[in-house]
Amino acid sequence: MPDAVKIIPSVKLNDGISIPILGYGAGTAWYKKAGDTKINRELVESVKTAIKLGYNHLDGAEVYNTEEELGLAVKESGVEREKLFVTTKVITNIADIPKAIDASLRKLQLSYVDLYLIHSPFFAKSDKELQDAWAAMEAVKESGKARSIGVSNFLQSHLEVILKTAKVPPSINQIEFHPYLQHGGLVPFHQERGIKTASYGPLTPIIRANGGPLDGLLSALAKKYAVSEAEILLRWSIDRGDVTITTSSKESRLVSYLQALTFELTPREINEISELGQQKHFRAFWQDKFAADDRS
Repeated sequence: MPDAVKIIPSVKLNDGISIPILGYGAGTAWYKKAGDTKINRELVESVKTAIKLGYNHLDGAEVYNTEEELGLAVKESGVEREKLFVTTKVITNIADIPKAIDASLRKLQLSYVDLYLIHSPFFAKSDKELQDAWAAMEAVKESGKARSIGVSNFLQSHLEVILKTAKVPPSINQIEFHPYLQHGGLVPFHQERGIKTASYGPLTPIIRANGGPLDGLLSALAKKYAVSEAEILLRWSIDRGDVTITTSSKESRLVSYLQALTFELTPREINEISELGQQKHFRAFWQDKFAADDRS
């Protein structure tokens, strides 16, 4: 780990739980098809490497089919459970959340997760289905099987539905978020309601949507701070106050990403990235749920 980074800083969620601001994701590139029961040792070793480097925030989901690998890595790392922040998500077995959390915990070889998320709202055919699912999440928190509960890929309309009946508000909404997808009024709504924004896909402008209006600015800022363009994008997200999830199978990149914790962008640079980003729209995930020009 770079000398300047001793530990990944944390922020507090609305329930008082502390969450590290930079997390390692065991999805996307690591996604296994349903029915694939073979343990991916490459993923296990990558997670162990991430933990060794200081990534104490590990992000998984039942639909990734990688919870077993994540659990093995945690076990084999030798790091005390209390020093790690483990997230998983429910969607495959959303109809029976109590059963789903038990299944996830068995695969993870854990007695609890730090954060449990509804992976997406698109399963629900009615407001009541969303509200019932959230009530089941509240029961999971009450049982102690999840220290904190939240959602992922929810729009403001979905949040408003569950907040009507929620006894415990979501602590976080994990969304695809980067300069080319800033979601209009969603993040300000999070801020008003005390819901933390977590961003996945933060490197999209240079990985999936390069050749856009940000290219020159990212290059200039990378040169100024002696880091990569990836670290500039990670820092933009962090400086906005978001929790950021990233991943890589390469140790060199995981080491490099930690450099995002060693500097800060100026307010002017943060705004410039945001404003230039508005000139292009790109959504990498859930494209089938949105019109091509939908920025919600």
